[in-house]
Amino acid sequence: MKTIILLVISNIFMTFAWYGHLRFKSAPLFNVIVISWLIAFLEYCFQVPANRIGHGMFTAAQLKTIQEVITLLVFCFFSIFYLKEELRWNYLVGFALMIGAVFFIFKKW
Repeated sequence: MKTIILLVISNIFMTFAWYGHLRFKSAPLFNVIVISWLIAFLEYCFQVPANRIGHGMFTAAQLKTIQEVITLLVFCFFSIFYLKEELRWNYLVGFALMIGAVFFIFKKW
């Protein structure tokens, strides 16, 4: 559970680092890059321990898959509540197909 919580926190930071500046398009690009980099540093402070703690319980491929699913979920909330963009049905279908890949990654063959 620690791994999942750390991954959620890290993805919140990374989503803001990558997309948060879209609400401030008049800000100078250099400033946006520096601020995004600082936010990304905070993301790494959670991502690296999450992977370190989770590896062994999960394989690297499983950790990456978990991280991607969390990224999609965090992005959906971010897009709606921060960017004020709607999630269209085709976005949700595409995200669902990506999440469907989880079955193949975690299935014991």
